[in-house]
Parts: sequence; structure tokens; C-alpha cells
Amino acid sequence: MRTVAFAPGEYYHIYNRGNQKQDVFRSDEDRVRFLLSLLLLQHPDPIIQLSRVAKQFVRNSVLDIPDMRQRLVELVAFTLMPNHFHCIAHEVHENGISRHMHRLLVSYTKYFNTKYEQVGHIFQGPFQAVHIEDDDQLLYCSAYIHRNPRELEGWRGREHEYPWSSYQDYVKANRWGALLQPEIVLRQTGRGNRYRRFVNMSGAKDRFMDSVLQIDGAESFSIPNVGRSRMEV
Repeated sequence: MRTVAFAPGEYYHIYNRGNQKQDVFRSDEDRVRFLLSLLLLQHPDPIIQLSRVAKQFVRNSVLDIPDMRQRLVELVAFTLMPNHFHCIAHEVHENGISRHMHRLLVSYTKYFNTKYEQVGHIFQGPFQAVHIEDDDQLLYCSAYIHRNPRELEGWRGREHEYPWSSYQDYVKANRWGALLQPEIVLRQTGRGNRYRRFVNMSGAKDRFMDSVLQIDGAESFSIPNVGRSRMEV
């Protein structure tokens, strides 16, 4: 059971994985659908035709989005893996993260079950969350999330090129504009190769192979909290 209390202005590590460790992203179409939902459902109103936007994005690599000055949350970082996902979210409005994640998981479950002709839950219960208490924890969490793809064949040492992660948006141009807000991290680490060096030196994935999702059989994962207060946005 999730016991974290969400509060506006705070940052959280959000994650979930497939029920019985099943893959929840079986194709690029699935990954596009989930990623665009994750990004676009930051908006408080359900005014986005996700199927249309997803098809347009696959065809043209262009997002046709509504005004995003109002939002439930701000997305700071993300990674999609075959059977789980991670993100860092900043709660903007009260209950924003809960509303955003509920809409995201319900929408994607409906899409997935329709596509693959199945019923029931596809995720392992409610999403999980860890409150990020200070800058060091925030930076470490971003490195941990962005190093996840090294577990996949062919991606070790190339994590910054993995297309289903925000890592490349930290070291190159931000593909998502205002839909992704990495500045609170990049102001502290530097951009481009400076951020890449930070991630490589952090040891985040080497030191803690036991992930929050028990992917390698461990019971829990904790991001070190060294006590430095988080910088003001």
C-alpha cells in the first residue's frame, strides 16, 4: 500500500511495473502511446484525442498539443523499460500526481487490453512513489532513472541515445519543449556532456542493482538522502 503523502511544490519518484512482471510495452506503438499519454495528460482537462495525436506523432514526429500553461504536474524525467517505467514528477496542483497517474494508467490499460484482446489489470497494483527530499536525492534519482536502459541488450554505454528515455533530452535538444521540465536538474549538473559525465560518475545503477520494482529480486530500493535542501525552482 502506498503511504506517501503528496503535496504541491514537492518532487516524487514515480514507478510501476507489469502485473506478474509481464511486458507492458511490447512494441514501439505501445511505447509511443504511453509516452505521449504521460506527457500530454499533465493538462488538467481531458481535451486531448490521444489516438489522433499518437498517429500524427508516429507519422510526422510532430506534437499538436493544447495550451499547457495549466497542468496537474510537471514531468522532470522518465524512462520506459519493457515491463516497467520510472519518472520524476513535480506536483503543481493538489492531488495532481494522483489524478495524472490515474488517468494515465486507466487510459493505457484500456488501450493495451483492447489491442491485445485481454482483460484485467496490466500493472502490478497502484503506482508507487518516493518523496524526493533534497537536491542530492533528486540528482541521484535522475541518474538512476536514466541509467536503467543499460540492463537492455545493446544499450550499455549508449543509454544517452535510448529513445524511450528523457536522457537524450538532457544531453541534446529537448524534444518535448514545455512538456518536459529538466531545468531543476540541469541547473545543478550542467547540460550536455556535463550531465552525461555526472550520470556516468554517479554509479547509480551499479551500486543499486536492486531496483524499487524488485526487478532483480530485491525487496526494496532507497535513494541516498544526504540532507542538502532542494534548490528553489
